Amino acid sequence: MFDKRLFKQQLKENLFNKRRLIILNEDTFEETFSLKLTLMNVFVVLGLGAIFIIFVTTFIIAFTPLREFIPGYSSSKLKRDATELALKSDSLTRAIEYNEAYIKSLKKVLTGELEFAKFNKDSILSSVEKNQIEGDLSASKEELELRKQVNKEEEQSSQKKK
Repeated sequence: MFDKRLFKQQLKENLFNKRRLIILNEDTFEETFSLKLTLMNVFVVLGLGAIFIIFVTTFIIAFTPLREFIPGYSSSKLKRDATELALKSDSLTRAIEYNEAYIKSLKKVLTGELEFAKFNKDSILSSVEKNQIEGDLSASKEELELRKQVNKEEEQSSQKKK
């Protein structure tokens, strides 16, 4: 039968019994280096060494350009270029929408569906812009009250200066 106390006692003795690490010269059997150790000291040193290596590796990867070689990380230049291209593509899409609306209106004029007098490039573009605006942009009651209050304060401050 397995005795827990005996096992714990033997484990404790094995971990804390002192052992000697000796490095000998093979030809002369002269002792070159000697060190007294316990298994617990060895485990602690190896554990701390592993933690230190992990910390240094993480630091090197996180704070140097070396991270660009790891799959999944992109360079800051690549991110900047992608942002610029996204902005350019958005503005080009908007310009294409304007041109398509203009061409549709021209087709209407050329086919006779629209009177020439009603045709105006600015009105076409403004109708496209109105379609893109979402939500109500009119001033709320609170905003109107704030505007009145600011105007009153400006008038009072200008009268005091005079």
